[in-house]
Amino acid sequence: MRYAMAIDPDRCIGCRTCAVVCKNFNAQPQGIWWNRVFTSGTPEYDVAVKVDDQLRMEFVPISCQHCTNAPCVTACPTQASYVDADTGTVLVDYERCIGCRMCASACPYGVRQYNWGKPAQMAGLDDTVYAYGYPREYRDDGHLVYAPERPEGVMEKCTFCAQLTSQGLDPACCTACPGNARIFGDMDDADSAIRTYLDGADREPFTLGDEYHTEPNVFYLASHEVSQVNPLEDAADEKGA
Repeated sequence: MRYAMAIDPDRCIGCRTCAVVCKNFNAQPQGIWWNRVFTSGTPEYDVAVKVDDQLRMEFVPISCQHCTNAPCVTACPTQASYVDADTGTVLVDYERCIGCRMCASACPYGVRQYNWGKPAQMAGLDDTVYAYGYPREYRDDGHLVYAPERPEGVMEKCTFCAQLTSQGLDPACCTACPGNARIFGDMDDADSAIRTYLDGADREPFTLGDEYHTEPNVFYLASHEVSQVNPLEDAADEKGA
């Protein structure tokens, strides 16, 4: 079994639903985002760039790439970062993490987040505390890889929602995406959703940072070229002819 995700930029509308749902469902502390959405070609979000004299805006969601040859795992001095032997998912054991941030330095994708302090509690109604996220701890073969109340001073990142996928469910970002731009499944299963989608795609899938030789398990599909031909002008030309 090898879990993977496909992201289709042609379907992504840049709404950031994936980022918000991921943050809420995984009880991420303030300032931490496992999922982020960038605008291709510019450091600013939601800014169009000129391509071949035409304005174009394309969104690129980025999270942990769950690399088969994960440099973060190699760099971790305590083996807190590891590749799950059953699914190929890269996970972090909060109880073994010492917060040295060696994994963050080793990650070429800049997706690891450091929990600097005790997460601030959010005020709810009637002087209560607002609780959010999956309510129970989740352990992968004894490793604490999710906790609704995060330990202080640990590294965090996308887990493919291990607390869900262990139950045969899709990650929260895939379920919530309104454009169905994220497809999850088992690459070793020819009938899985991701294999069916990639095998039937009319565009070539690719991975980020091939020069790092990390073998990511997040695949992107090359976007179609944007056409800005005005169909009304074409109709007028045909009528005039």
